[in-house]
Amino acid sequence: MSSRDDEVWVGVVRLHARVEHELAVALQRHGLGLSEYRALCHLSDAPGGELRMQDLADLLGLNQSSVTRLVGRLERAGLTRRDLCPDDRRGVYSVITDEGRARKSEATSTYEHALSTALDHASGEPGLDRLVTALRHP
Repeated sequence: MSSRDDEVWVGVVRLHARVEHELAVALQRHGLGLSEYRALCHLSDAPGGELRMQDLADLLGLNQSSVTRLVGRLERAGLTRRDLCPDDRRGVYSVITDEGRARKSEATSTYEHALSTALDHASGEPGLDRLVTALRHP
């Protein structure tokens, strides 16, 4: 890896960490963590509002036990429920509820505003400015 590759990668990691932090803080006012919000987004976009637990784990970049804990939190909050796969009784689906759709919808404008603001702030910082430009204007 060249030193230029390393510089770019360090910038990507810095930008990611900064944006993720800002998003997580913003979503707290909706009682959601960042992974929980993303899970609700994936579920709301899925056909029938449901995904197999393993598919949800893959989309979120989580392992099976982490997604099980995350879905447990969402269920306790009434935002999702579990359902068994009719074709394979070993398969478990996570299904978004009406309350989950409403919470996701309420949080979306906060998420989008926080994302834009975090990228705006980062675009003024040397080293991150080019990354933000590349993201916004591919």
